[in-house]
Amino acid sequence: SFCDVCYSSSVSPKMLADFLSEQKKIAYNLCVVQMFCFGAFAAVECVMLSVMAYDRYVAICNPLLYTVTMSRRVCIQLVATAYTAGFMDITIFTYCTIRLSFCNSNIINHFFCDFPPLLDLSTSDTTTSEIALTVSCSCLVGSSVITVLLSYSYIVTTILRMKSATGRCKAFSTCASHLTTVAIFYGALFFMYFQPSSSYSRDTDKVASVFYAVVIPMLNPLI
Repeated sequence: SFCDVCYSSSVSPKMLADFLSEQKKIAYNLCVVQMFCFGAFAAVECVMLSVMAYDRYVAICNPLLYTVTMSRRVCIQLVATAYTAGFMDITIFTYCTIRLSFCNSNIINHFFCDFPPLLDLSTSDTTTSEIALTVSCSCLVGSSVITVLLSYSYIVTTILRMKSATGRCKAFSTCASHLTTVAIFYGALFFMYFQPSSSYSRDTDKVASVFYAVVIPMLNPLI
């Protein structure tokens, strides 16, 4: 919930202020800060979802060892790893972006400072930056998705082997809220950043961004 509030708050206040203002402006330094904060907490959220999937795996597949495996110390280490990985990943993103030149248009075709719109404005060769961003993002998202898929493959196998119908229903209900969050988050993420360039639309991206940056963080604590 803390992570959801942080990365939603990095976008929502400025977005609402722009809706009420005729002059929709943001200073370059503030744009970089917004880009970093939103990206950092979104990356942390991505890793945290995989950590939560592992937590569900231990709870269902090894319930007798849960208190030992997921001790307070281990939980703190996992959270620290999520924040470290998320902030390191977004530091690479930010460095690759701020080293570019922006000498022509300063009109961002978006409602907040995100990486793709800023790359579109650059007058520099963005090939190296785009490759670095793609590799970095793919590693973070890919490892998180693989962890989620592996965890739930073991969870489903374990649930199907349960003889008690009550036990199966309880296990599925335990995972339902997390699976809903995972589906919404990763679905929006892949739609925004991993769709083919031939079908990419900036206007569609804006609509998805509202859902991704505002709606999802509001729904996650409720889910």
